[in-house]
Amino acid sequence: MAMSQAANLLERAMGHTGAATTEQDVTNPARDRAKYADPSGEMMKALCWMGKNDVQVLDTPKPGLIEDRDVILKVTGSTVCGSDLHLLHGAVIQMQKGDILGHEFCGKIDSMGAAVKGLKKGDRVVASFQIACGECMYCKKKLSSQCERTNSNKTENMMYGGNTAGMFGYSHFTGGFAGGQAEYVRVPYGDVNLLKIPDDVPDEKALFLSDVLATSWNAVVDTGVKEGDVVAIWGAGPIGQMAAYFSWMNGASRVILIDGGPASWRLDFCKSKMPKLETIDYTNLPRGQTVTAKLKEMEHGGPDVAIECVAGEYAKGWAHYFEMMLGMETDTSEIVNEMLTSVKNFGRCGITGVYVGFTNHFNIGTLMERGIRLIGNGQAPVHLYWEKLMEMIRSGEIDPLVMVSHRVLMEEIDIVYQKFNDRADHMQKVFVQTKFSDPPCPGAPQVTSYSA
Repeated sequence: MAMSQAANLLERAMGHTGAATTEQDVTNPARDRAKYADPSGEMMKALCWMGKNDVQVLDTPKPGLIEDRDVILKVTGSTVCGSDLHLLHGAVIQMQKGDILGHEFCGKIDSMGAAVKGLKKGDRVVASFQIACGECMYCKKKLSSQCERTNSNKTENMMYGGNTAGMFGYSHFTGGFAGGQAEYVRVPYGDVNLLKIPDDVPDEKALFLSDVLATSWNAVVDTGVKEGDVVAIWGAGPIGQMAAYFSWMNGASRVILIDGGPASWRLDFCKSKMPKLETIDYTNLPRGQTVTAKLKEMEHGGPDVAIECVAGEYAKGWAHYFEMMLGMETDTSEIVNEMLTSVKNFGRCGITGVYVGFTNHFNIGTLMERGIRLIGNGQAPVHLYWEKLMEMIRSGEIDPLVMVSHRVLMEEIDIVYQKFNDRADHMQKVFVQTKFSDPPCPGAPQVTSYSA
């Protein structure tokens, strides 16, 4: 956390790059009510980051229109993502007390600026987790996660050699935008970053176009899964689950899913949805046997493709644990090294889990000597895929409800964060309802309440 706050101070001292064409650091309308809040004075409930391992549902001002292409949504559905846990843990720098979280949401248009085109009040829409301008070099190619005009954070630019797009509810490092784990949310460039939801697609399915469906699809196609491939996937959360499903859709002959520890139940959850799935629980391997050895036992030479759907903050061994704790690295290389040593020579490894900075003990030798392709899948360009994926939902090729284990209340989302973090209650993916939500659609879970 000391590193995160030092990064905040550094950014203030340096100033932003000036590249953004939309307001930065609007993580809560309460930061400047006169400028950012709705003039009606209406309040809303929102989940706010209050410090490491501390999130709270608070009453905050409803956001107002700031720019002429803004859209204000009544949020009808949101969710909790594994990426949100990195914020909870303080693993992503430049969080500030009171920041509103949540990067996956859908809703109904409440109001919009005069320059917004193609939308009207009352439209049902889903938002992409990234904020794109629609006009820059990357946006013209629909590579929306790399928009040049929505994030002017200089710290990120210096660390990465360039900026990603701005992102909802994901720290000042990515522009500082209030997220959608709230009753209302402001969407900059609303006519670019909102996709209309057809009448025959319920919120419980459309919501997941925000991130998880596009991210898992991107992990598979960007890593190059092709006909006949054996694919190994690290992490049995929603991204890993859907990456397994999409691997078969793209021609994989076998898919092996790897997880363990408190999350080992997720392997059974995923297998119940996909019976031909093969699994490895690393906590139950015989003493001395590694995941790499097990994979090579299951498939001669190892899998053709490895996909990382976990993240870099979870150290398995003591060395990385202490190095991360002491600030000697931000991310562990253990899973990436495991993938590199597991795949066949000239195999392909894709990284989709969040890695934010630097790592030690990276096995560059196996990468070079065996010709392994290591691919950073990047933040998935949602706009490149979401229209295609929407049609796949409509046709029945994809049923996002296979992920959804719980429907929960916005008022209790702070409790949900802790349960999700603890891998408790067999919570795989949640649909968070607000006072604006419709009743559950057929096949969706009913509401679970955690109030005493």
